[in-house]
Amino acid sequence: MTWRPQYRSSKFRHVFGKAATKENCYDGVPITRSVHDNHFCAVNPRFIAVITECAGGGAFLVLSVHHTGKVDPLHPKVSGHRGNVLDIKWNPFNDFCIASCSEDSTVKVWDIPPHGVLKNLTVPWKELQGHSRRVGLIEWHPTANNVLFSTGYDYQVMIWNLDSPEAVIKNPVRTISHHTDVVLSMSFNTDGSRLATSCKDKKIRVLEPRTGNLLQEANCKNHKASKVLFLGNLKMLLSTGSSRWNHRQMALWDQEDLDVPLLQEDLDGSSGVLFPFYDPDTHMLYIAGKGDGNIRYYEISSEKPYLHFLTEYRSHTPQKGMGIMPKRGLDVNSCEVFRFYKLVTIKALIEPLSMIVPRRSESYQDDIYPMTAASAAAMSAEEWLSGIDKGPVLQSLKPGSRVPDSYPELSSGLGSKGLGNSLGTRRSQSRPGQLQLAYIQDQLGNKEGKECRSKTSVSNGQDPTLCSPPKTENELRLKFHKQQEEIRRLREMLNQRDVRIKQLELEINNEAPLAPPSHQATLTSPWITL
Repeated sequence: MTWRPQYRSSKFRHVFGKAATKENCYDGVPITRSVHDNHFCAVNPRFIAVITECAGGGAFLVLSVHHTGKVDPLHPKVSGHRGNVLDIKWNPFNDFCIASCSEDSTVKVWDIPPHGVLKNLTVPWKELQGHSRRVGLIEWHPTANNVLFSTGYDYQVMIWNLDSPEAVIKNPVRTISHHTDVVLSMSFNTDGSRLATSCKDKKIRVLEPRTGNLLQEANCKNHKASKVLFLGNLKMLLSTGSSRWNHRQMALWDQEDLDVPLLQEDLDGSSGVLFPFYDPDTHMLYIAGKGDGNIRYYEISSEKPYLHFLTEYRSHTPQKGMGIMPKRGLDVNSCEVFRFYKLVTIKALIEPLSMIVPRRSESYQDDIYPMTAASAAAMSAEEWLSGIDKGPVLQSLKPGSRVPDSYPELSSGLGSKGLGNSLGTRRSQSRPGQLQLAYIQDQLGNKEGKECRSKTSVSNGQDPTLCSPPKTENELRLKFHKQQEEIRRLREMLNQRDVRIKQLELEINNEAPLAPPSHQATLTSPWITL
């Protein structure tokens, strides 16, 4: 028998975690003390949102991704809920739209101004009223625009269509009532045609979200699931929970047959909830425990033994929650394949943590950055509700690549530019003064913005993020003087154009052809004799 090595070849075998320096962290953030088992943090390439501790009602903080360092204790918040905020999620197709759910039994959707939250936001764009008890979890549909799922302590999963013209929506398009206890997690497959849930009744369910039909149900006595996750196109589910002897473990399931798990693996004897994160592009699985300082990562394959342990990132600071950056916001020049935002409650700190593939070359690495989900919707809410399923719109992460347009209905009138114009119009109706000021600053500071954005590392073909606001009085004074100089320059340009227009009008009048002499003038002229 020939000898075969016991290790397997993998380009992600040496992935390592690199924590950000103190200057690149977010310090002084009053992270919530809620014991709810959620991430408490949501990130996109422009903003980071985190649920905060506040007196009276619930609030969360929205910061620019580049606004690192010490956070102002009086920084404006999004504070329109009457109860504690339990979960927040950014719209995957709109970096200025975020949804939040609360103990006040409502779900609210917010429009964030382009330059960030400059004053406390209390009026949402949409308010969803349908749950009878507190709402603990929300999820956006992965391919359909403006479709939101919510579930609460009334054991109901509700589907909302945000394209409705009403500001307060009281009737969801569908209510799913198969659960007998609190839903602990929700996960969609790649095209959003299947919804997997884990429940406090220790069961995993796979549902058809449009009809609410129950397709599969797992009731494994040896595994009490707390979180469940679809593994991309592998047609498998992963669940994390505890065993009969209260050991933390994870299990792998075939999504078409949930009778017996394909694999069970015990991890340790700790008690914190395990949060799974999966990257379908690299087939890497990250397991982060609540209250732990370490993150384990694995590689998933479609054949036995399915799960391949790579290594572990260790830290002395425990995490309360985790936010993850979408792939389109990563720094591809440093071979970054995943980025966490770790909430460290004991230090009131948000610490970015980058997972990096070590490569000597500084050029773009095609083999570790395949086509990934873009920030464009594949279809409208009406199309999805009518029974159409579409996979995500894909884009390349190569610098300078073009961002694909949304579905035809958007690209014709509400595409990447049209959608922005419609959102700007909608925001201007709700906050006209603030948006006009932001627009004037954006126009007058165009030159300054270009200089600032040129210094910002851009990882793909999307528009670079806006500059962070001034942190000191000197920076504010310098920006004010620059804006005054820009206003003066624009006025001079307008005056010069007015002068040039008058000159052109005079030249046109002077060069106009003379009118021919009339017949009467010819007859009466003294120089002509008959």
